[in-house]
Amino acid sequence: MGCCCDDDEQLLQPLNPPLIQNSDHIPPPYSTTTTDVHGGEAVISPMNSNFSALICHDTLRAILQKLSLPDLARAACVCRIWNFVASDRELQTKAFKDPWKIKDVVGDPSSGSFWRDNSLSKFAISHRIVRGDSVASLAVKYSVHVMDIKRLNNMMSDHGIYSRDRLLIPVSNPDCLINGTCYIELDIYAKREVAVLYLEGGPNPKLTTMLNRLTSERNRKRVIESLRRSMQVDCETAQYYFAASDGDPRSAFSQFSEDLRWEREAGLT
Repeated sequence: MGCCCDDDEQLLQPLNPPLIQNSDHIPPPYSTTTTDVHGGEAVISPMNSNFSALICHDTLRAILQKLSLPDLARAACVCRIWNFVASDRELQTKAFKDPWKIKDVVGDPSSGSFWRDNSLSKFAISHRIVRGDSVASLAVKYSVHVMDIKRLNNMMSDHGIYSRDRLLIPVSNPDCLINGTCYIELDIYAKREVAVLYLEGGPNPKLTTMLNRLTSERNRKRVIESLRRSMQVDCETAQYYFAASDGDPRSAFSQFSEDLRWEREAGLT
């Protein structure tokens, strides 16, 4: 069972096809029978997506919006229709923020896997570092362990605080999230996407611009390195084709393949 089906007809196929061999067959508890789309008798059960109500977008949406975020992620793996409805951003955001009574979630994650979990570890408080701050003093201020701050920010020692503009503080009291606005950010030190809560104001535009620039540059280097390995060339050659294709790795690889084919036909290699 995967998230997508290879054939549109599979959208209507039950997850567990009924095995009705004779009249002695006893349906499972809490199940009933109905006529399926192929004219046969099928068993309606919680694991049978062949039930017509479960392939109606409006009905399915009304059901899925009552699920927790992990269950919503599982529902997206039933079939295409379920994936289409369960992947709706409004549904995902609602399931993400409702347990903590968050007012709003701002930003788009770089990966859809962000919406698979909304445990407390997914959140952090942004603390702008000022003179006199130390990891120990921040641990006392926010009622968290020193090691938790270091672990979240990938700090090897307390001295790492002096080279940063801010630290992410783990959330120990979920009440601080109530009616708050969280910003989805990819922190360069935490090296993962976090729903960041600003207790005073919002994100610093300059800091956000810097983080976005660093993130874009890191992604660019990652793509170029991938191209270099695929092409089996040096880094400069990979950078050339990446720039010539306006940052499209597929176009870069296609252009490289065409040039390589021309060199072979011309007897240059």
